[in-house]
Amino acid sequence: MSDTFVVIGGDAAGMSAASKARREDPELDVVVFEKGEWVSYAACGMPYYVKGEVEDLDDLVAVTPEEFRGERDIDLRTGHEVVGIDPEAETVTVEGDGETFDQPYDHLLVATGASAIEPPFDGLGLDGVFTIHDMDEADAIETYVTEHSPDSAAIVGGGYVGIEMAEALSAHGVDVHLYEMLPHVLQPFGDAVAEVVEDYLREQGVKLHLDTAVSGFEGAERVERVTLDDESHPAEVAIVGVGVEPNADLAADAGIELGETGAIATDEYGRTNYENVYAAGDCAEARHVVTGEPDHVPLALTANRAGRAIGGTVAGSPEPVGEIAGTAIVKAFDLGAARTGLLDEERARDAGFHPVSVTISAPTRAHYYPGGAELTVTLLADRDSGRLLGGSVVGREGAKRIDTVATALRAGLTVTELRNADLAYAPPFSPVWDPILTAAKVLEGEFESE
Repeated sequence: MSDTFVVIGGDAAGMSAASKARREDPELDVVVFEKGEWVSYAACGMPYYVKGEVEDLDDLVAVTPEEFRGERDIDLRTGHEVVGIDPEAETVTVEGDGETFDQPYDHLLVATGASAIEPPFDGLGLDGVFTIHDMDEADAIETYVTEHSPDSAAIVGGGYVGIEMAEALSAHGVDVHLYEMLPHVLQPFGDAVAEVVEDYLREQGVKLHLDTAVSGFEGAERVERVTLDDESHPAEVAIVGVGVEPNADLAADAGIELGETGAIATDEYGRTNYENVYAAGDCAEARHVVTGEPDHVPLALTANRAGRAIGGTVAGSPEPVGEIAGTAIVKAFDLGAARTGLLDEERARDAGFHPVSVTISAPTRAHYYPGGAELTVTLLADRDSGRLLGGSVVGREGAKRIDTVATALRAGLTVTELRNADLAYAPPFSPVWDPILTAAKVLEGEFESE
C-alpha cells in the first residue's frame, strides 16, 4: 500500500508541500484538511482589495480548490478541521460534514498558520471593529466601508497591516488616525526607516499618535469612538493590527514541542520532535541566517519555501527548509520600505556581535537622469569580523535593492566583499556607485577610522 501524507492547513506552506509531494511521488496519497473554504490565497494582497486596486477577492487565489482536486489530484477537504493529533497512533481527529473521524497518516505536516492578536480592548466586538488576517475579514472590511462610507478610522498598530490599511482607507476618503504604543511605526525596520515613513504618512494626511496606548472602543452597536487613557477620538471603523501569534495549540496539546518563540520547534528539514511529523509556515520556527538561532518571522516566502522542501522530503528527496533573514518590504502610499537581517544593535550584541552601523542617503539614478529619488540606506555589521549583519532601505524608488543585502547575508559576506560586488550600472537605473555600495563604502570607513 502507498503511504499517506496528511497536511493540516491549506494555505502557503500546506499547499506547497502537498503539490510538491504529489509531483515527486505520484503514488503517494496526499490529503489536506482546511477548516475554512479558502486555500492558497495571497494574504499580502488583502489591503489592496480593500483599497480597490484588486477588483475581485477571488483574484487573490493562486490555485483554486477545484484545480488542486482535479489537475493536481490532491484530496483537499475544505470545511474540515483537525481537532486532535495522536503522534503515537499516527492519526489525526477531524471534524467535518457533520461527523468526526480519525485519519491515519504515515507523514504529517502541521501548517496551521497564525492568527491576529486580539488585545483585551473594551468594545472589540462592536460592529465595524476588525482584524485583517484572512479572506473573510478582508471581504467584511471592504463591504463595511462600501456600505457605511465612514468619515473617520482608527488603526491600532503601526506594523505592516497598519501602514497598508492607512493607505487603503485613505483611498476611500476616510480621515485616518493611526495609533502606535511604541515611539515609532515599523519597529523591526529601525528608526531611520520609521522616521522617513512617519513624515511621509503625515504628508498624506494620516494622523499619527505615537507612544499612545489604546484602551478600547465605544459605540451603541457600531463603533463610534476609539478610547485612550484620558481622551477619545471619533472612529466609524477600526482596524486592529497589533501582530500575529502562531496557531500552535493543536501541536502543543499533542506533545509536539514548541520553541522559545512560542512557535513549533523544527530542525533543518522542518521535522518536529516526532520523526514523521513536520511543521512549516506561520506556526513554525526557522533558523536565522545571521544568529544561527531559531526565530519566528511569519512571511509568505518562508512558508512557501519550507512547504515545498518538506513536500520533497516526504516524497523521498530530503531538502532543508532553508534559513531566514526576516527580509520584508512594505508600501506606504508611494514610499517603499524594506529590511533584512539584524538591525537592532542590542539584539546584535546579545547574539555575540560588536555592532557598528551607518545610515546614508543617495540617489537611485545618475544625478543628471530624470525621475530618480533619494534612497536612505542603513547597514549594520560586526566590527570584529567585518561581517554584514543586516540592513534597511526606504525611499520612493529602489526599495527592492534590499534583495542585494539579503543575498549578501545568505552568503556571509563582509562589508568589504559587499562593497566590491559588481552591480549593474546605467544612468536610468543607478548611479555608478549604487546606494547599497555607497553605504558599504561608508561603513567600511568606520572600521578604518578605529
